[in-house]
Amino acid sequence: MLLLGWTVGKGSTAVDDWFQHYRHSPAHWLLFFTDPRVLAVVMVTCVAAALYRRRWRLGAAVVLSPAVAIALVDLLKRVFERRKGIGEFAYPSGHATVMVVVVGMAVVVAGLAWWAVLVAVAWWLLGIVGQAVTYHYFTDAIGAVLLGTAVVFVAALISGHPAHRT
Repeated sequence: MLLLGWTVGKGSTAVDDWFQHYRHSPAHWLLFFTDPRVLAVVMVTCVAAALYRRRWRLGAAVVLSPAVAIALVDLLKRVFERRKGIGEFAYPSGHATVMVVVVGMAVVVAGLAWWAVLVAVAWWLLGIVGQAVTYHYFTDAIGAVLLGTAVVFVAALISGHPAHRT
């Protein structure tokens, strides 16, 4: 994530520009996948599932990992100072990072089941495209995926989740 941020610098890349050609397309509906309200429902469902199974540390990890991710995004945005237009800092995307963390933790709660991984990857791809054609550059969203998966990995380790499906 750091290497990508330093590589893309403060401006847009050719890949970013390609996605921006679709900013006025119906693809903006893909923002559903990064909508905080939708992610809140996923997160509450995951917390309920973890607590129902008496996985207290996992429930706490589901709640705390998005907050940790947001704090890291805020810090990293100040480090990279990449803007899209005259707006706020863009790299890495906070919406995409939280999406990756919440949906990634859903995979952990689901016991790393193959179907959960497939749903998560599809969700992430749709959310990335939604951000890449609207508020962010594509590379902002990819940086968010890299950061978000790192947060999920650490959260899964701290929560004591086994490496295999339970």
